[in-house]
Amino acid sequence: MSDISYYSPEGLKKLKDELVQLEQVERPRVTQEIADARDKGDLSENAEYHAAKEEQSHLEFKIAKLKNVIASARILDESQLDTSKILIHSNVVIKNITNGMEFKYRLVADSETDVRNGKLSVNSPIGKGLLGKKVGDVAEIQVPSGIMKFEVMDISR
Repeated sequence: MSDISYYSPEGLKKLKDELVQLEQVERPRVTQEIADARDKGDLSENAEYHAAKEEQSHLEFKIAKLKNVIASARILDESQLDTSKILIHSNVVIKNITNGMEFKYRLVADSETDVRNGKLSVNSPIGKGLLGKKVGDVAEIQVPSGIMKFEVMDISR
């Protein structure tokens, strides 16, 4: 059974666009590389052929995985999100208790993660530690360097 993940309409569109790119651009390119390498002769000593076949294997695995994610994806109606506690697709402002620094994040599915743009995976240690918290709560989160404490300052859609 596959895991159900929730996506914004934009996030799901991004996944579908990636699948189209893999199937319609990357797959034909790799197939052509295999054909070109095959035409060069003895396949047992043909490094180009073996590299292209390995790339094809990785590509087909990625396509299958992406199809599975899309098939089990559900679109999240963000207007219905409860802002009294942190959920997937919540925008949060948290403050590091130790140094007073504030951070703004949007909790998203793994495939939408982009920490540089403030999109944090709900499955990351911090994401998991924040889920269900309310404004004013302090989340004690185990990270590789120890335990960090964050106060939830704001939750919005």
